[in-house]
Amino acid sequence: MCYERTDMAIESAALFNKSKEEVSKINGVIVEEEIKNEIHISKVKITDQNGAEAVGKPVGEYITIDIDFFMDKGEKFRDDLMDVVSHELKKIINIEKKSTVFVIGLGNEKITPDALGPKVVDNLNITRHLFEEAPVYTDENTQSVCAISPGVLGITGIETVEVIKGISDRVKPGAVICIDALATRSIKRLSSSIQISDTGITPGAGVGNRRHTINYQTIGVPVIALGVPTVVDGATIANDSIRLLCDAVGNYSSQTTKGFIEKLNDEDRYSLVKEILRPYGSGLIVTPKDIDSLIEDMAIIIASSINRALGNE
Repeated sequence: MCYERTDMAIESAALFNKSKEEVSKINGVIVEEEIKNEIHISKVKITDQNGAEAVGKPVGEYITIDIDFFMDKGEKFRDDLMDVVSHELKKIINIEKKSTVFVIGLGNEKITPDALGPKVVDNLNITRHLFEEAPVYTDENTQSVCAISPGVLGITGIETVEVIKGISDRVKPGAVICIDALATRSIKRLSSSIQISDTGITPGAGVGNRRHTINYQTIGVPVIALGVPTVVDGATIANDSIRLLCDAVGNYSSQTTKGFIEKLNDEDRYSLVKEILRPYGSGLIVTPKDIDSLIEDMAIIIASSINRALGNE
């Protein structure tokens, strides 16, 4: 399938660049869109197995929050963004105050594009220990929160799902929130989108390094996934560049070249680019040059949004 390297539900082959009329014809899939304070929110609801097969994602809800060039905007926009993320997260998590929320920072903190999860954990307000050790710092509005960055299989030798399951059996949380870096098929979404879903997560799926799924079936409690796209497939960039070039040159290109390009649909063009790039390896994954500052900023925004959603600011 074309564009297999994406973790974003809104970018599935069945939904990507499709009109509302086209999407409405897919049984079992509902797409809603709204804009709040210049922040675009897309909600994909997969209601049955037919929709799951069409989109390639489990039944559930997927929320995509798009925020173009957020680093160029002021504090007011950042605060509005945190309000939107915390509001959507609060709705999707729906947990009682007396329950514990277990936050997992997935990823390898030694690799910058993959360090989002651990950095979010570093910025969270952790409160579970306070209820016994320092109850004076808690009240009826304090949510019990604990967190861990379990590392990756190549470093620990332990599957992440095993670590989470073991701790969950002991801590008995009411919900798990997994934070991870994602892959996207859209250059404009690099570090400029946030996806929230209630279906769990399969770490590494977007870059072909699929690990065991972390969800209700494997952990035994609801698993909320929250991620930011930080990498894109190199072939996707080349494919987008060809398309943009063709749009730009228009009538200036030769009829032979133009005719050949126009006959290629997105999937054919992508396959051609993949074949051209094959000698350079199949793992050409690209990230922005300023990914370090983007990760730092996004980690603070997501951690603050979680703190706000749980009432632990």
